[in-house]
Amino acid sequence: MNEIASTATPRPSASLPGSPLLHRKLDAFFRLSERGTTVRTEVIAGITTFLTLAYIIFVNPQILGQAGMDKGAVFVATCLAGAIACFVMGLYANFPIAMAPGMGLNAFFTFTVVLTYQFSWQEALGAVFCSGILFVLISWFKIREAIINAFPMGLKMATSAGIGLFLGIIALQSGGLVVQHPATLVTLGDLTAPAVVLMVTGFILVTVLNQRRIAGGTVLGILVVAIAGIPFGLTQFNGIISMPPSILPTFLQMDFGRITELGFWIVVMTLLFVDLFDTAGTLIGVGHRAGLLEKDGRLGEMKKALMADSTATVVGATLGTSNTGSYVESAAGVSVGGRTGLVAVVVGVCFLFALFLSPLAGMIPGYATAGALLYVACIMVQALTQIDWDDMTEYVPGVVCALAMPLTYSIAAGIGLGIISYVGIKLATGHRKDVSWTLGILALAFALFFAVS
Repeated sequence: MNEIASTATPRPSASLPGSPLLHRKLDAFFRLSERGTTVRTEVIAGITTFLTLAYIIFVNPQILGQAGMDKGAVFVATCLAGAIACFVMGLYANFPIAMAPGMGLNAFFTFTVVLTYQFSWQEALGAVFCSGILFVLISWFKIREAIINAFPMGLKMATSAGIGLFLGIIALQSGGLVVQHPATLVTLGDLTAPAVVLMVTGFILVTVLNQRRIAGGTVLGILVVAIAGIPFGLTQFNGIISMPPSILPTFLQMDFGRITELGFWIVVMTLLFVDLFDTAGTLIGVGHRAGLLEKDGRLGEMKKALMADSTATVVGATLGTSNTGSYVESAAGVSVGGRTGLVAVVVGVCFLFALFLSPLAGMIPGYATAGALLYVACIMVQALTQIDWDDMTEYVPGVVCALAMPLTYSIAAGIGLGIISYVGIKLATGHRKDVSWTLGILALAFALFFAVS
């Protein structure tokens, strides 16, 4: 093992075979010794993080494919967007935060923007691109603080939980556990159907593996259930490794034909708000676990991290995928000692290797990813515990926001109804100081949108 002496800490900053010069350069660039970590630790942390979020390379093509997009191209776009985003986060911001196309917003892209609002997927990509550009601008000019501060904590947490509930209903439908009913809208599916049995088994397996802290438990659960479907004819095995499919079906396919419509900008702002709050929450949460928060509780160089996130969304839209965001699964890498951007760089390299797993991604059926989706949904719904349940003016709008998302099949509708009810209840109960001008304007904008849509 090659080691480098450090004056900052007695810990060695390199413990992988390789050039001492390379180790010294990595130590200096990523400030490994300063943060009390080593090259070996960072690599292990990066691989651990990738295994916990690699399900996105299987799930994202499934979800965006339902919008009419080419699944092979989406698979490539997912891997490339994840790789580029992680490289930017690691090399520019130097945070151990992995990035990839985000869960929740990919569902909003497909089931709300395309299937409900009747956008083409090209027009939806145009909205993603615009939201990324706005994210870049507000990150650069520090407008993000005004936007973040305008939203009360209750609505932020309700939005996260509502997206979880939205993913939950999608997972239950995809797995066949919930089906349509003419009288009650939905009802219980056929619990004896092989696909349903495998979906439930997959959900339990993914939960158990994650509870036992098995690295890559979510991916492992997806693969096991997919393979179990082969004898039933539910899964077609087409190999594991091949050259990546063409990205041309989705590359540079953004359509801005509806850019003058109010509905287009409602979609853009919804994408922006959800991405912004999710990223800020992830950065602070994971940063706290990594010991990177400053004394006042802020994350140093937050601007760089947000710039990395917003730039990645712009790049992702050009490649052909929904918003790219920071992954809370990065906490898995932090828990094994990851402290610097080298973790993100390692995750990016893993995404590039994953490009050659397209046959494996293509064979994953909907019931196999449904169990993993339901698990992610359960994790996200935990945010409800952060709402102030002693203040009715806080929790009532939050509940409206969270419930409206799955029941209207729209994240935008949930946020809009949550904001309108929050502003209305606060003003009617004399809590004018809790309503900012920004939030009031947003309430009026959503009310106008609902009136004309």
